[in-house]
This record gives sequence, structure tokens and C-alpha cells, in this order.
Amino acid sequence: MEKDEKIFVAAHQNMVGSALYCCLQKNGFSNLIVKPPQMLDLLDQRTVMDFFLEERPDYVFLPSVQMGGIIANRTYPAEFIYNNLQAQTNVIHSSWKTGVKKLIFLGSSCSYPKECPQPMKEEYLLSGKVEPTSEPYAVAKIAGMVMCRSYNRQYGTKFITAIPADLYGPEDDFDPETSHVLPSLVRKMYEAKISNASTVMVWGTGSPRREFLHVDDLADSCLFLIDNYDGSEIVNIGFGEDISIGELASIIKEIVGFNGEIVMDRSKPDGSPRKLLDSEKMSTMGWKPSIELRRGIQDTFEWYKTHFAS
Repeated sequence: MEKDEKIFVAAHQNMVGSALYCCLQKNGFSNLIVKPPQMLDLLDQRTVMDFFLEERPDYVFLPSVQMGGIIANRTYPAEFIYNNLQAQTNVIHSSWKTGVKKLIFLGSSCSYPKECPQPMKEEYLLSGKVEPTSEPYAVAKIAGMVMCRSYNRQYGTKFITAIPADLYGPEDDFDPETSHVLPSLVRKMYEAKISNASTVMVWGTGSPRREFLHVDDLADSCLFLIDNYDGSEIVNIGFGEDISIGELASIIKEIVGFNGEIVMDRSKPDGSPRKLLDSEKMSTMGWKPSIELRRGIQDTFEWYKTHFAS
């Protein structure tokens, strides 16, 4: 990408979109297009097409418009599949119609089968059933990946798909009803510390293992892919190590300074037993993450205290 080329960052108001926008700015890209939802409804096909016809972006970054943890997936399955399907379909199709040079679509590791061999290689996608709780979101992301590949094959576009590990970082969603496990635990531990609670309840057995990637590393990897990858096959973006939910809770407890007890609520679902990406393709191309988990959690906790804690 040239520094003065026009770049559209969709859903810039969420954690991923914000990190992409900041990373582009930091790297000297100044011709950035962002529109708040009230000015650009990504769910409206005509509005999106009119926007692309008027702005004519050269590059497009397309993260999810709606995502969340187990509770959110169980509570809002219709919104998760409709909102993501509708927005990504509109943006991808409009990108083709208006000659976008390259688009990067962000998939999700929950699109891999629930019982997927570990680490999860890109070719394992669609080889089995996804975890039922996240099925609506997973299906939407799978559709986006296939759509990008199909447009590349039929129209010669350069629409690439990256699948990141579980993301976290500043501007994450800390709402206990919609958040993923890491920000949810940061909030729970901090509130328990402030209220002098004796316990913090963590869903499930604590045994499932997850791989976490700081959102700033993801943003950096997306810029790398835009400049270094033209293929239609998906690319995993991971940290290279995973950790059990129980171990994660203990680390967050230490960083936050909560002195009580962690109690596992075994009546609640665990989700997939393990999600570790095989990121050899990215490593071979020359990109690796730089933000270690403890440092990233500390960074996330400091942001949370500054913006949400009373």
C-alpha cells in the first residue's frame, strides 16, 4: 500500500477496527475512511454500495461487526449470524463492484471443527462440525471466507482471509453478558478485589485451552498480509502457545491483585476443548507476534481501569 492510498476500515468503533485504524495511522497512512454506524449502516446494501461508489477505497479491512463470548452467542444467535452475514456480504460485493485493489477479511478460529486436530491447520476448515454454541457466528464467518475465495476465482479479485486466535486488548468488550473470557475475567477479578469478595466464579471446568493474540499484533499482521500475500487460501494468525482457562484465571488474578478464591462453575459449558492455530504459514512468510500474554493482560487491565473502573 502507498501511504496516500484510500483505505476503508469497517467497524472501526470496535476493538479490532480501532486497533487497525491506529496501526495504519502509526505507520503513516493518512487517507483513512471511517464512518460511525449512524452514518454508514453496513447492513443496508444500497447504503454500502453508494458509499463505495462515492469514496472508491483502494483497500478494505473487514473485521466482524458483532462478536462475543459464550453468553452472547447463546443469547443473540440470530443477530450474530444476520448482522455479520449481511455486513460482510455488502462490503465484499461492493468492493468487487468498485474495483478495490485488495480486501482483508477476518474470520474466526471458532469456524474450525469442535474436535479439530491440534494445532489447527488451515486445511482442516470444514472437516467437521463446529462447536454448537458458536455455530451462528462460525457459519457467518465461513460464508465470508468462501465468498472471498469465490470472488477471487470468478472475478480475479484479491480478497484475502485471515483467521486470528482469540483476541484481547484495549477497547475490548468488558460487559459480563457479552464479553469473551479474558476481558470478562479482568472485570470479575477487579470488581471482586474492590468489593473484597471472597470468591470469583469462572464458567466451566477450567480445562479448555485457548490461544490468545493481542489485538495490536493482529493489526500489525494485517498490514503485513496486505503487502505480502495475494493467495485465496486462508491464513492463521496465532501467538503459537495456548493456556488453560484455569491457568488464565490465575494469571489475571495475580495481575489484578485479587486475593480471594477462584471457583469453577462446572454446571456451565466449556465450549471447544482446545483451539490452537497452526501459524506456520505466517511464520514462513516472515511475521511473528511480539506481545507476550502477561504483558498484554497487564496492558488490557490498565486500559480497563482507566476507562471503566470507578
